[in-house]
Amino acid sequence: MRLWYRQPAKEWVEALPVGSGKLGAMVFGGVAAERLQLNEDTLWAGGPYDPANPEALAALAEIRRLIDAGEYAKATELADAKFMGTPKRQMSYQTIGDLKLDFPGLAEAGSDYVRDLNIDGAIATTTFAAGGVRHVREVLASAPDGVIAVRLTASEKAAITVDLSFASPLKSKLVTRVEDQALVLGGANDSQQGVPANLEFECRVQVRTKGGQVTGEGDRLSVTGADEVLLLIAAATSYRRYDDVSGVPVALNKATLAKLAGKPWAKILADHQADHRSLFRRVGVDFGRTRADLLPTDVRIKRSPTTDDPSLAALYFQYGRYLLIASSRPGGQPANLQGIWNDKTSAPWGSKYTININTEMNYWPAEPTNLPELVEPLIALVADLAETGARMAKVMYGARGWVAHHNTDLWRATAPIDGATYGVWPTGGAWLCKHVYDHYDYNRDTAYLARVYPLMKGSARFFLDTLVVDPKFGVLVTSPSLSPENDHGHGSSLVAGPTMDQAIVRDLFDNCLKAEVILGADEAVVAELKTARDKLAPYKIGKGGQLQEWQEDWDADAVDVHHRHVSHLYGLFPSDQISIDTTPKLAAAAKTTLVTRGDLSTGWAIAWRLNLWSRLGDGDHAHEILSLLLGPERTYPNMFDAHPPFQIDGNFGGTSGMTEMVLQSRNDRIYLLPALPSAWPTGHITGLRARGAVEVNVRWAGGKLTEAVLTAKVDGRVTVVHGGSSLDLELQRSRPARLTTAHGRLVRV
Repeated sequence: MRLWYRQPAKEWVEALPVGSGKLGAMVFGGVAAERLQLNEDTLWAGGPYDPANPEALAALAEIRRLIDAGEYAKATELADAKFMGTPKRQMSYQTIGDLKLDFPGLAEAGSDYVRDLNIDGAIATTTFAAGGVRHVREVLASAPDGVIAVRLTASEKAAITVDLSFASPLKSKLVTRVEDQALVLGGANDSQQGVPANLEFECRVQVRTKGGQVTGEGDRLSVTGADEVLLLIAAATSYRRYDDVSGVPVALNKATLAKLAGKPWAKILADHQADHRSLFRRVGVDFGRTRADLLPTDVRIKRSPTTDDPSLAALYFQYGRYLLIASSRPGGQPANLQGIWNDKTSAPWGSKYTININTEMNYWPAEPTNLPELVEPLIALVADLAETGARMAKVMYGARGWVAHHNTDLWRATAPIDGATYGVWPTGGAWLCKHVYDHYDYNRDTAYLARVYPLMKGSARFFLDTLVVDPKFGVLVTSPSLSPENDHGHGSSLVAGPTMDQAIVRDLFDNCLKAEVILGADEAVVAELKTARDKLAPYKIGKGGQLQEWQEDWDADAVDVHHRHVSHLYGLFPSDQISIDTTPKLAAAAKTTLVTRGDLSTGWAIAWRLNLWSRLGDGDHAHEILSLLLGPERTYPNMFDAHPPFQIDGNFGGTSGMTEMVLQSRNDRIYLLPALPSAWPTGHITGLRARGAVEVNVRWAGGKLTEAVLTAKVDGRVTVVHGGSSLDLELQRSRPARLTTAHGRLVRV
């Protein structure tokens, strides 16, 4: 459980990430000069704003008419002119900048150099020898203490001399000063897209030393001749919620650091690791080992296409869990397009919440890999969107409920953005509601469901008001919409009733109906939902045997038949509407689509394909796709996913896909080793979770299941499937059920 290297990072995608959910740092491991690139999860451009377009509602009927008439280019032209958000772009996540540590007298490269990231201990360490002195530098991001902590030690007394300074690309009101034994950077965020800057921020570095002298002058703080140096880094902004920026970051940082007065490094480290390991150690994984795992991580990645290295996959699996723990904690913001790590003021795609796949993919591994607490920030985001999206639904659609399109940001903007061919897609909020319900399905907490069901019902109300009858097919469809982000080849991407929308809305209605039964049904609501659900457009198989992406059989006409998005396969994964055992013809059509699209794509798109092939039960093909994901074209030296550029969703999608190879829970069944590849003949994963609040340990040898242990959080009945055998079990809370195979069939032992 370690990433390690024999040289410092030169590029940002070689640096090592630490994070507390709230704070993040990229550690470069330099010798003469160390760089810690810093982030705080609420430092975004702009300020509170309302992007609802008052001209949209008047244009809606004509856009729909043009789509029905097949005049897709004209519909797009009108949507671009009248239906987009104002502004037409959202705000970007921003960096604080760098804390620079300069070490006078040290050479650029020391002997015996090693830098590593221990993902079990959540600590980045750099060690080297220089002038006969052994130096150790440790960096962690503590969720319990709310700081990034840096410890500098050496094998001889008085051997540490370091100058501290800040470098930030932010320019507004930027001031660096020395305050007692602290270096303080203060300033404001940037304005963007015509939205004024409205956030203040501060980063405060408190310095503690053993021995030596601390002096400060201007914008630099220096430590001379110390035995040991401890840096405690706190950062905050004035953000309180999407419509309130009245916080006082100076007071917040001082309060954070005051709580650490007198707390030694050993206690900070112990509390941090206990907190991290309480999450991380819930799951153990072993896909087998070879001598390749003795090599530095960057070498392993470079050689992975031609090397048998199953433990690299295991490391990637656990690294995904590490990154989610580091970038999504209760009380903070959800993991964005780069988790929490970003070195720019205008990041690629704004490092926003792209909710037509990427944000959802971030959270695919949370429930099954036993990190349910980390979903809380996503659910809080949905609660905010239900508020801002209610205005959007009323102003732009004249509808009840709430809507969110394909992106949102810190300010919870919900309008269509980036142009009609990308942004006029109304089902982003509905997809997020699947995660809201899944959190119940994996945990079975009825009080939670009662609290969040209004979010789901509000999303459903929007579609009950806005679904229209397709005049050609007589079914209920979304309009205007599109199949993200694909051009169907008939003048635009705009269309009525793309397959993905129908699947997402079907899940939304079905999950609302399940919640109604659990919480006490409102018969009027149930009747309305059932009536609409039954009129939704069904899946269609096209003339090429493929699952159709649109109501019309246009797949062969698409501008890019190898498009990175496989939106219409949502029903296969992450949904379970399509499966090889319940809907074999549709599953076969989905497979035909996947073959046509091809395996090699952007990083996150490869990860989605990994999950889809796992759902099709083809473990060896899934492993081939995993090999593409782990190779140097799609994995940077620090194991970040290469879109390129960096997007973290590929990491999370990869962890999810490997989980699906070993365990699936869908259609009220638990599937053991449904897509085990021959490349992993022996191994185990312990601590996974299935729907129904069931924890599952799985072990196998010689490609065969040797043992599965199921432990339920609540009493219930489950059906377990392995190969061609199934077994019905009555599970009692906290009483493990052990399974194995005998004569090719599952048996309880």
